[in-house]
Amino acid sequence: MRALAIVLVFMNHYVLFVSDGGAFGFWGEIGWAGVDLFFALSGYLIGNQIFAALRSEHGFSLPRFYARRFLRTLPSFYAVLALYYLWPAFRGDSALLPLWKFLTFTQNINLTPGTAFSHAWSLCVEEQFYVLLPAVALAVAACRKSLLWAWLAVAASLIVGMLLRAYLWDEHVQVPRSGLGYYKYIYYASWCRFDELVAGVALALLKNYHPIAWTRLTSYGNRTLLAGIAGTALMFYVFLTDHYGYWVTVLGYPALAASFTLLLIAALSPGSALYQLRVPGAASLALWSYAIYLLHKQLCILLRPLLQDIGYGPDSLPAMLVMILLSIATGWLLYALVETPFMRLRARYVPANHA
Repeated sequence: MRALAIVLVFMNHYVLFVSDGGAFGFWGEIGWAGVDLFFALSGYLIGNQIFAALRSEHGFSLPRFYARRFLRTLPSFYAVLALYYLWPAFRGDSALLPLWKFLTFTQNINLTPGTAFSHAWSLCVEEQFYVLLPAVALAVAACRKSLLWAWLAVAASLIVGMLLRAYLWDEHVQVPRSGLGYYKYIYYASWCRFDELVAGVALALLKNYHPIAWTRLTSYGNRTLLAGIAGTALMFYVFLTDHYGYWVTVLGYPALAASFTLLLIAALSPGSALYQLRVPGAASLALWSYAIYLLHKQLCILLRPLLQDIGYGPDSLPAMLVMILLSIATGWLLYALVETPFMRLRARYVPANHA
């Protein structure tokens, strides 16, 4: 599923920033949903780590959690950030926001589309989430009725997300029903996207604290898979039909996250076809996905004129193949040279989230 997410994101960025309009067809148009799939996956994976540590005899260590997260995400991010700031040719003609916005992971707040390294907005959302979630989890665990409060917090997050998108749509998007206002105040905003991560957290909460319900849920893997496919297909159709509409904006993102969560349940169900499916190369692509995500967009933007000068337009098969292969290769290189050494340090000095 992580491999699928990066493939979707790549196709969408290719259509938006490289292609003349004909690349990847339907999948290029809907590929932005790969970010939403990343959000659902991150919510589950991080939530599962936190809840599992909270339930363990050693307990959950907030400093260790932050150390593990930052050793995983920051080194590669800083390496790519250095390319943008220290090598002007890499960023091209795009304006670059002040460095402090990237260093504080606040670049996504009121972000104007089209700036250099703009796709780091989703990383900002996730990093803010990584900082906030464990603190909230510890606060909830300190309450006597912690499980009840945890589910209330999940419900409140979903409701608040919908209310905020409704308010911001009325304020900034009503006229016109698209454009900068939608992306600047809704699409990139953390407070409008957290509910998608919370959907994954809810799944982790169910797995760790409701074992009987979890066993029942994962015993119908293929049914859940079909429901997830149907829900995802429906939401893709809805977004392609009226992406910037009021009700799609308010309800569409949590509904899409719910569909992805159903697919995730199927992927975790031993009897599911998705659980048993093995796609050659998918594991490696998933492993390198973060590094690919950081580099691919600007790399393809820089490659486009070079390939066009030798007769290969961006929608030609040779150009697309070259950009795909080089995106994977540079992602692997960043993973091998930067991410892997820091992951070894993490395994040596911070092997777990518990004390």
